[in-house]
Amino acid sequence: MPDTNNAAIIQKLADGLYKAEIDRVPTEPITDTFPALTVDEAYMVQKVNADRRVAMGQEIVGHKIGLTAKAMQELFNVSEPDYGHLFGPMMHDASKPLDMSELIDPQIEVEPAFVLSKRLMGPNVTAEQVLDATDYITVCFEVIDSRIVDWRIKLQDTVGDNGSSARVVMGAERVKPGDLELDNLGSVLELDGEVMDEGNTRAILGHPANGIVWLANAISKFGIALEAGHIVLPGTCTRSRRFASHKTMRGAIEGLGEVKVDLINAPTIIKS
Repeated sequence: MPDTNNAAIIQKLADGLYKAEIDRVPTEPITDTFPALTVDEAYMVQKVNADRRVAMGQEIVGHKIGLTAKAMQELFNVSEPDYGHLFGPMMHDASKPLDMSELIDPQIEVEPAFVLSKRLMGPNVTAEQVLDATDYITVCFEVIDSRIVDWRIKLQDTVGDNGSSARVVMGAERVKPGDLELDNLGSVLELDGEVMDEGNTRAILGHPANGIVWLANAISKFGIALEAGHIVLPGTCTRSRRFASHKTMRGAIEGLGEVKVDLINAPTIIKS
C-alpha cells in the first residue's frame, strides 16, 4: 500500500473530498482507500482544503468541535472529539431560507456558539481563560454534511472532511458567559413544530467551555490560535438529525434564545 505520508496522497484525498462537495456527489470513505491513514494525516488532508479555500479568498471565521457528546461518539463509533474550520460562506442568515440544493445529505445540530473577544493560544488553556476570552454566547444551528457516502465515516474520514462542516445559523440573543450556568442548560430541536430531540449542555464534555479548551490546546501544536472575533462551536448535546424531508427548523437553548430557519430545495438524498 502507498505511504500515506506522501504529500501526493494527501493531496489526492483532499482533491477527492473537495470535488465531492462541489459536485454534490459523495465519495467512498478515505479510510477505505487508505486504511492506514492516521488522524494526524487526516488533519493534513483537512489543511490542504482549508488552504485552498483561503487561497480562493474565503476568510476563516472560526472553528467547530465535533463529536463531543457521548451520543454523537456512539453514533459515529469514535472515542474523541474532532475539529474543523468555519469559513465566511458557511455562515447563513436565519432570515433567509436555507437552500438544501447546495448540500448532499445534511444533518442538524443545536449548540451554543461562543464569540471571542480575546486570542486564545495553547497549550495549557483553561476553562477560566476560555470564559474570560468570550465576548458573548448564543444558540446556533450547525448544519453538518458528509462528503462521504451515507455517512460511513470513521474519525479519520470526518477529520479529513473538515469535521463534516457545512453551514452555521446564529441566533440573535447575545449572553455574557457569566450570566448563566453554562453546564446545565436544556436544549431542544424541533422539525416542522415537532420535538425531535432534547438535551443538556452538560453533555458537551461536562461544560461547553471544555470543548474550547480541548480545541485551543489541540491546534496549538500546529502553531494555530483561536483569534479575537472568531466563532467557536463547542459541540452539540444531542444526536444530530437528518432534516431534508422537512420545511422548518427551530432550535433553542435555555437562556440563550432560539434560532429558526425555513428550508427550500430538498436534496435528492432524503432520509429520515
